[in-house]
Amino acid sequence: MGLLLATLSAFGAPVRVGDAVPSITAQDQRGLYFHVTTNLQFLLVVNEMTVAKAANVKLAALGAGYLETNHAAYLMDIHAMPGIARLFAFPKLRRYPQRIVLVERAEMLAAIPFQPGCVTVLRLDAAERVETISFWNPATAPMHPLFAP
Repeated sequence: MGLLLATLSAFGAPVRVGDAVPSITAQDQRGLYFHVTTNLQFLLVVNEMTVAKAANVKLAALGAGYLETNHAAYLMDIHAMPGIARLFAFPKLRRYPQRIVLVERAEMLAAIPFQPGCVTVLRLDAAERVETISFWNPATAPMHPLFAP
C-alpha cells in the first residue's frame, strides 16, 4: 500500500516538459512484457476506446515493426474496460501488426496529460525525460507530424 501511495504522489501531477517519464510496466496484446526503456524516443498513449480504434487503424497501416524501428511504443489504457468487453476486444487487438501495450492499472498513466479525442505523444530524450508533449487526433489527422514516415 505504501508503494502505491508513493507512486500516486510521485506521479499525481501531470508530466511536463523536462520531467522523467513515469515507470510503466505492462503486457502487450500478445502477452509479452513491456517496460519503458532508454531506447524509446516516442511514447504514444491513448485513454479513449474510440480514439484507440482510429489510432490502431492508422498505426497498422505503417506495418509490423514500424514502432520498434522508430523507437516508439503505443500504450492503451484499458483499466476501465469491463471483463466481458475484454473477451471480445483482445482477440481483435491481436490481429493488429503493431505492438499495443495494454495498461491495466490507472495509476501507471495518472501523470500522462490527455486531451479529449487525442492520442498523447511524448517525445523522450536519452535520459527518459519528456522533450515535448503533443496531441494527435487520429480521426482527423493522417499521422502525428512528429511521427509521420
